[in-house]
Amino acid sequence: MQRKVIISCAVTGSADTPGRNPAVPVTPEQIANSALDAAKAGAAIVHIHVRDPQTAKPSMDVAHYREVVERIRASGSDVLINLTTGPGARFTHDENDPSKPGPGSVLKSPEQRVRHVVELKPDICSLDMGSLNMGDRVFVNTPSHLHKMAETIKGAGVMPELEVFETGHLLLAKNFIDKGYVKAPGMFQICLGISWGQPATPEAMTYMRNLLPPEAPWFAFGISLHQFPMVAQTVLLGGHPRVGLEDNLYLEKGKLAPSNAALVEKAAKIVEILGDAVATPRQARQILGLAAANA
Repeated sequence: MQRKVIISCAVTGSADTPGRNPAVPVTPEQIANSALDAAKAGAAIVHIHVRDPQTAKPSMDVAHYREVVERIRASGSDVLINLTTGPGARFTHDENDPSKPGPGSVLKSPEQRVRHVVELKPDICSLDMGSLNMGDRVFVNTPSHLHKMAETIKGAGVMPELEVFETGHLLLAKNFIDKGYVKAPGMFQICLGISWGQPATPEAMTYMRNLLPPEAPWFAFGISLHQFPMVAQTVLLGGHPRVGLEDNLYLEKGKLAPSNAALVEKAAKIVEILGDAVATPRQARQILGLAAANA
């Protein structure tokens, strides 16, 4: 029987990528339009970060999130909206006093990191389930902060996407489910290829997949050149793939992706070549146990 496979599209992210690929959307209008184009191409979920329209740097401004969400909702699209809660967890040491944060640090309270989720009530929001050496900085997510965020997200009636970058994150997420902080069986996103987390290999994905709660729907992605090999691996292992300009700027070797939609179209082709079918937003809601749009 043909399986319905959900494609998620991470539209812009927070890395310094707009200067490397002009297709990376920056303003709320550009982000919303790119998300809608990705939905038309087959994405049932769009994962949203926002940026300062003037500098293109990552932003946590609720007004920017509100504009993106309102534009998507006003379009009539039933695509599922997934807002990030990752910003506010970046730490670097001050070079002169390592006990203090350096100029690249952006550390916010749990309440600040989920404020836009409480106000806008998207279908889904990400919840990064642990800390990680990410490049030259530390991505800080302490269990106590994650507990507060999870409880607030649950109170807002939003489904958390449990992002796991390594095995310990996955085990902590299962602990949160066992304790009732997150509704069982949970929805997982396996994040591969980020320095210095789990590598983007079939073995790593299979190992993490095997640790998931048996009934949990799960997604996975690989960054950069690993994006499309990991799409295929995810589908073969029974998961749902994520693509998008947050994770990868190229459509193929040496060719910049012209849009998020182009990346989604390529992922959809892989899904179909492997014998499955791309899920619609309505089917995605059924798979994830979410209420219908505007219900």
